[in-house]
Order: sequence, then C-alpha cells, then structure tokens
Amino acid sequence: MRSGTKIEKTEKRPRGRPRAYEPETALRQAAEAFWKTGYSGTSLDSIATATRMNPPSLYAAFGNKHALYLEALARYWEISLAATREALAGDHPLEEALMLAYDAALSIYFSGKGAARGCFVVGTAVTEVAEDAAIRSSVAAGLRTIDADFEARFRLAQDKGELKRDADPAALAILASATMHTIAIRARAGARRSELREMARKAVDVICGSRR
Repeated sequence: MRSGTKIEKTEKRPRGRPRAYEPETALRQAAEAFWKTGYSGTSLDSIATATRMNPPSLYAAFGNKHALYLEALARYWEISLAATREALAGDHPLEEALMLAYDAALSIYFSGKGAARGCFVVGTAVTEVAEDAAIRSSVAAGLRTIDADFEARFRLAQDKGELKRDADPAALAILASATMHTIAIRARAGARRSELREMARKAVDVICGSRR
C-alpha cells in the first residue's frame, strides 16, 4: 500500500517543478501570449495558463513578468534578425535579396493561427518604450541592427556595380527598414499577404532605382 501511495503522490505533483518543462518551449508559449494581448494586457495568470506552469515556477524559471518579456523580446530579435541576414547574405541580385528579406518577414508576421499578428516588436514593445527604459533599449538596438544589415548589403551592391556610385546606402537602408515596419503594421491591421508582398516589391523597385 505504501508503494501505491508513493506512486499516487508522484503523479499528482504540480506542473512547473524544476526539469518538468522545456525552457525554450515555455518561453515560446509565453511569447505567444504576449504577442496576442501585448505586454500590459498579458497577466501572469494568462502566461501560467499558456505555459502550463504555476506562477511560483514561472518566477523561479524566468524571474518576474518583466524579465520574462525581455527574454521573449530578445529571442524574437534573434530569430527575426537572423532571418533577415540569411536573406541578404547570399549571392542573389540585390532585388532578389531584398524580396527574400521581406518574404522572410512576412512568414513571421503570418506565422500565427488565425489573423496575422505582425511583428512582435511593433505589436508589443513599441507601446511600452516611452515608460520602460529596458524595452526602449532593446527596441533601439534592434532597429539599429536592421538598418546596419541593410546598409551593409547596399554597400556591397554598390561595390558590385548594382547601385550607382553616388547612391546613399545609409538612406536606402532606412527606406528598406521603414518598408519592413510598414508591412508589419499593415499585416496586424488585416492587410492580405499578397497585398503586402506587392507593396514590398514596389518599394524594392524604388530602392533599386538607384541602379546604374
């Protein structure tokens, strides 16, 4: 009987104990909750439900809600920036490389179930930057990185003769980044993916108008 009692206690251990969850999975599930309702609109209880972890376990694993959100934000930057860099890093012509970058972004913006959720940064972080220095710092650093990655690709295109010598890679990078942010906002607002891809293509035509 004691053996049976011990087994029963083991089966009824609360979820969220150490080693009872996968950190990467829990972080992704928490990010999904933030992505849906934003940082301020997402309660610790809703995160606990999404991750199937109780609040004490969440605190033990990630710290408070703010720390968990910053980790989710950092993870999103890691994924999205890697996708952009991969698109821009190949030997494709400039126009094709830019469209690959926008297609990669659209794949993220339309990756959820149901309506498009857009960009995690635009949808959840931008509303917090005025009052939260840590989130503001993350957003600013990420935006600088996007600009730098586009600028590096434009400088390479200039060296290869794909852009005129008097083209301004820094200005073109800002335009390319702004296009990415615009399609993210419009995706969240309900625009069709095909419509957004066509918008990106037109922006690429404008950007590459600096060709010889």
